[in-house]
Amino acid sequence: MSPRVWRDNTYPGAACDVPSPLYSWSWAPNPEWGRRYSGQREILDYLRDTAEAEGLLDLVRTHAEVTAATYDEVEGVWHVETTDGSYEADLLVSAVGQLSNPVVPDLPGSFDGPAFHSAQWRHDVDLTGKRVAVVGTGASAIQFVPAVVDRVAAMTVFQRSAPYVVPKPDQAYSERHHRLFRRFPSTQAAERRSVFWLTERLNGALGGDSPLTRPLLAAIRQAWRLTLRRQVPDPVLRRKLVPDYPLGCKRLLFSNDWYPALARDHVDVVTERVVGLEPTGVRTADGAVHDADVVIWGTGFAATSFLAPMRVTGVGGADLHETWADGARAHRGLTVPGFPNLFCIYGPNTNLGGSSIIAMMEAQAGYVAQVARRLADGEARVVGVRPEVADAYDREMQSRLATSAWAGCSSWYVDGPRITTNWPGLVGEYQRRTAEVDWADLEVTA
Repeated sequence: MSPRVWRDNTYPGAACDVPSPLYSWSWAPNPEWGRRYSGQREILDYLRDTAEAEGLLDLVRTHAEVTAATYDEVEGVWHVETTDGSYEADLLVSAVGQLSNPVVPDLPGSFDGPAFHSAQWRHDVDLTGKRVAVVGTGASAIQFVPAVVDRVAAMTVFQRSAPYVVPKPDQAYSERHHRLFRRFPSTQAAERRSVFWLTERLNGALGGDSPLTRPLLAAIRQAWRLTLRRQVPDPVLRRKLVPDYPLGCKRLLFSNDWYPALARDHVDVVTERVVGLEPTGVRTADGAVHDADVVIWGTGFAATSFLAPMRVTGVGGADLHETWADGARAHRGLTVPGFPNLFCIYGPNTNLGGSSIIAMMEAQAGYVAQVARRLADGEARVVGVRPEVADAYDREMQSRLATSAWAGCSSWYVDGPRITTNWPGLVGEYQRRTAEVDWADLEVTA
């Protein structure tokens, strides 16, 4: 649950695709959620409210971008450079996440009108009556396209690959729900447990080592097929919206209004590759120029560029990004050999194909807290993972991921030959493996 994600992504229709009872801190249930799948503003308010309740807001420095971090081997501390000054830290924790740096394609040419990424939405640009070009059909696009489609005069959606989109079992929580959750907190906890159980079944299926893999993915595929057929009557458009890869290879999306939006008479879905910009619109590989007044990039994030663009320098002047040149890796997704006292929250191989990332982040925070306690108690000064331990863990991750639904696919989960973003097992397994620090895995200097 990254505050930056929910602060920056203010596009129309922005919401979570994980049910709110599960997409919340385990220690701070919220009986007042407005919907099962909450919107951006409500999630951001929840984050701020819980941070304030815990007395954390006064500890946060805003408008200060970290530009570099350098480990001092003599003093055993990190020197952190920001746009607001320099800091020194005994323990450095990166919590920048995986989906925070927007990607805009580097295309030849230029467009004369407004052009912006969905994560940098221009609220000063009125789309009413405009011709709008949308590039991309990922998780953000399937939310903002339906939210604005009836305002525009015409919309062209450029699709590189069709997503699998299944119904979103959303509903508004009534005052009756709120009273029930407040009076009997166990009812909301039961919903959280049931959603967690269901999403763990999906995690297992995507990991490829569950007996439910085939039947569950087949059932999801059937739900997708029926949804597409029911919501898109035009057979030509339906064929365009059929993915050309196996279910699970890329992120499964949830929406009740994506397909109906694309079926509008004033919407055109273009599958030709976008190759350039013209002053009046977007040019595709077939030479056609698609005129537009506004271009919106729904082209996702640099998910595999962990910690970028910060410069992180470890022992012996090692550059973290050079260390990760053939793909990011970290022991337990948290720590990297040669970079002691540095830990990553939502680091390599901790993303999920299903379920809520909150449970993973809480487990990581608990692990880091154990290390912080040992440093604070004076029982350790420098803590780093043993290289052989990190190597063995990475081999395990890549071996298990090789049989997952994400193997052999082209997606934002993949960096070259490696799957660097995703965790191959259940959330419960990760929680067990990070519940207690195995100090034998680490090199500890007092």
